[in-house]
Amino acid sequence: MSDTTITAADGAGTFTAYVAQPSSPGPHGAVVLIQEIFGVNESMKETARQVADQGYTVLVPDLFWRIRPGVNLTDKSDAEWKQAFALMNAFDQDKGVEDLKATLAAARTMPGCNGRAGTMGYCLGGRLAMMMAMRSDADVNVSYYGVGLDALLDGADRITHPLLVHIADQDKFFPAPARAKVVDALKGHAHAHAYVYPDADHAFARVGGTHWQARAATIANGRSAEALAEALG
Repeated sequence: MSDTTITAADGAGTFTAYVAQPSSPGPHGAVVLIQEIFGVNESMKETARQVADQGYTVLVPDLFWRIRPGVNLTDKSDAEWKQAFALMNAFDQDKGVEDLKATLAAARTMPGCNGRAGTMGYCLGGRLAMMMAMRSDADVNVSYYGVGLDALLDGADRITHPLLVHIADQDKFFPAPARAKVVDALKGHAHAHAYVYPDADHAFARVGGTHWQARAATIANGRSAEALAEALG
């Protein structure tokens, strides 16, 4: 496991991405994992290693680099939650999408990669994954408990590659009417599908998280693994 350096498209500088490699030499696809509001922390790195074990090169870019590089927080204390929310509120999501596009382009050219790459994001990253489905050439996008997804639905007609949206039906950060709006809007969509997980709270698939829910995480991760395999080879 190592880091790689990526140049921002707007010329603002460079940022790092944690890299987890599969054991097989390839050729194989690549996955850009998109962080939660806690930065590229140990939970994200462990998730990256688990996805790499499925046979993909995985990159986890430091999206908060323009604010504070190297953020590594947990969900275990009020102080860390306050820091995380402050970072989220200061974060420019449009710039984040551009940094994700740069990471996606870098992922496609990593040694052993077959040129195919997708994204998979959590929380804030789940929202960004849906934005990437609308604004990028990613071969597949997976959104876990994204926030504010209902505000993005005007761009649903721009989704031309597979998008999975995993929704917790007890998500405290995503009100029930907004969740229902997303589910209804994506019914019958040619490329996007929303899945709702009963009795699951926000961050039900966060490795080591306080709201981990094994059943929902296992089912969602299985669906994600199948989508990645079909799109990335």
